Amino acid sequence: MSGGPFDGKAVITGAGKSQVGRRLMRGGLDLTLEASLRAIADAGLTPDDIDGVASYPGPGAPQRGFSGADVHEVRNALGLRTSWYMSGIETAGQIGPVIEACMAVTLGFANHVLVFRSVWESTAQADGGRASVLFDGGKLPPHMAWTAPFGALSPANWLALPAQRYMHDHGLTREHLGTVALTARRHAALNPDAVFRDPLSMEDYLGARMISEPFGLYDCDVPCDGATAVIVSRRDAAAGLPRHPLTVESAGTGMFERATWDQRIDLTTMAAHDAAATLWDRTTLTPADVDVAQLYDGFTFLTVQWLDALGFAAHGEVGALLEDGALLALDGDLPLNTSGGQLSGGRLHGMGFLHEACVQLWGEGQERQVGGAVGSRPDVAVVAVGGGPVAGAMLLSHG
Repeated sequence: MSGGPFDGKAVITGAGKSQVGRRLMRGGLDLTLEASLRAIADAGLTPDDIDGVASYPGPGAPQRGFSGADVHEVRNALGLRTSWYMSGIETAGQIGPVIEACMAVTLGFANHVLVFRSVWESTAQADGGRASVLFDGGKLPPHMAWTAPFGALSPANWLALPAQRYMHDHGLTREHLGTVALTARRHAALNPDAVFRDPLSMEDYLGARMISEPFGLYDCDVPCDGATAVIVSRRDAAAGLPRHPLTVESAGTGMFERATWDQRIDLTTMAAHDAAATLWDRTTLTPADVDVAQLYDGFTFLTVQWLDALGFAAHGEVGALLEDGALLALDGDLPLNTSGGQLSGGRLHGMGFLHEACVQLWGEGQERQVGGAVGSRPDVAVVAVGGGPVAGAMLLSHG
């Protein structure tokens, strides 16, 4: 379609996912290698063809279960000879390493880059519950000097404040948030890999126990164990591979203000707005060109933020978009989180959205395929991950 920042040279040629579930009691490296080998095979490659590796967040993860493996562990396990590699947490959200891999292949630093993200949070919580993995000893993060004394130890607490401000200023309701959760559950029911597939009604949503007002139980994503991987290739190196390469049309990496949960100039915006602005600045595509949206839903409100930031509704008017949940259905104008997202599919922490975008663009969504049939496919997908202080976005096309 458009040259974009990578001039059409960066493409995705394969995607893979490990077993996904609750308390699988499998090691993080085990899950990572399963996803990685599936992605490599999906691209029609072998480990000998992989000359780059990238991952989020790298070593030194802030809590147990947050990272299943690091780049060097995967390099060693697969016997990879790499001409380029990286990992890091200070990047454009969880897909930051994918964007950096696009830069690497565009510049000729590598031909085929394996990019992975793995978690085993559910198993890590098995002996102490969700709160047990928030901080694995040591000092608290600096921003918590201002929140921990008041009992605000979780992102659910930190995000509840800007959510309430947005609701106050712009008329967003809990029912609007519920539409995000119900859409995810409907789509998860069609995904055999989703953690939660049972029907969810608005009554169920509103009646669930409160976590941190305005968030109830179903506003929060589902910790799980699993890994996701994709292969980012240089277009001319992808010639002859079995899959039609997916073009990375644009990437949103902007950060205009401090990386913070609660100190934006406009408290009804987040880092998502900075990433979205740079995404559209780097392409001739517009929101009207998007056929399917895979938008981060660590909490329902983060999806609201992305819908706002990406321009699918005017700022502050996402509630009106959510009045009709049919718009977000598989046969709607903007199919949303077609695998069930993290709210029902499981918290694969960002990379699961990229995997699902690939599935949809390749027409392999089966019962949940946008267009309603195997073999049909959308042409343009947006992937947007992260929330609060960090964010990143990508546009993919079948062109």
